[in-house]
Amino acid sequence: MNLPPEPAVRETDPGVSKHLLTRMPILILHVHSSCNCRCVMCDIWKTTEGRSLRPQELTAQIPSIRKLGVEWVVFSGGEPLLNPDFPALCAMLHQERIRTTLLTTGLLLRRHARSVADSFDDVTISLDGPQDVHNAIRRVPGAYGVISEGIAAVRAIRPAISIRARTTVQSANFRFLRATVESARALGLDGISFLAADLTSEAFNRPSGWTAARQHEVALSAQDLPGLEREIESLIEQFAAEIHSGFIAESPGKLRRIVRHFRAYLGLECPRSPACNAPWVSAVIEADGSARPCFFHRSFGNIHRGDLEEAVNGESALEFRASLNVSADATCNRCVCSLNYRD
Repeated sequence: MNLPPEPAVRETDPGVSKHLLTRMPILILHVHSSCNCRCVMCDIWKTTEGRSLRPQELTAQIPSIRKLGVEWVVFSGGEPLLNPDFPALCAMLHQERIRTTLLTTGLLLRRHARSVADSFDDVTISLDGPQDVHNAIRRVPGAYGVISEGIAAVRAIRPAISIRARTTVQSANFRFLRATVESARALGLDGISFLAADLTSEAFNRPSGWTAARQHEVALSAQDLPGLEREIESLIEQFAAEIHSGFIAESPGKLRRIVRHFRAYLGLECPRSPACNAPWVSAVIEADGSARPCFFHRSFGNIHRGDLEEAVNGESALEFRASLNVSADATCNRCVCSLNYRD
């Protein structure tokens, strides 16, 4: 791959040097670029290539991973289980005593049950609603049944592994949030989290963003908002114990923020950034080596130009962090997920 050299880090520049990362506990790896679902709220499945992170590529990054003190690696994509080398990648990271998490559609869990049970510390499965709703959103016939079988297969090998769900709230499922919690329990999952659908960013294989018409397919309308608010408030009331126990990951305040996200999208209130320190504690590496400060901001380097440490501490990365005002940044204002990591 012929890429231009990354400019050298300007450690003597007082405007950026204080943003040098000496410790980066979280690393998200897009280990495969394509997906085996056809979700209505995502365009990753439309990619024409199936690029995977290879063991030799990760091997080259181990010195940087050690130097940056990475403690937790999240396998994302695309669908990580489409990468045939995921057991080798996990073994390499476990040798460094690094926690590994799998974010997956769940469609390949049964096929790879042994390797998943042996390779990952925990698993998060996309769950878009009760059976019929989930299948319609995923546009994969029988998807819900397949993930149910996959969960059972992994648990048969390793009963204590943590397997949770993540639900993306959008027009097709906002009326079924409580039913989705019940589905998570019926599937034997250890918990569930909710986030609003991303509508405006260039992430998830949308380099030019979505057209207004495409956004409206996934967004809620003004007429939908009272129904979403009622569903959220009913969820908070009905599942108070599950929120308290952590089975539902979000606090009532974070659940209500989902309503505010869609209100802001419709111009009914000013957008507000969540509390977030992702660019200072983590990085996202895509299958082509591009390094991002989070899922939504643009790439500031590429690990194929040198290594991970050079990418996250290159001139572009330092200047990005030095200039980023999370509370005022337009991308942060529209953010649907946030990382506010504390030791």
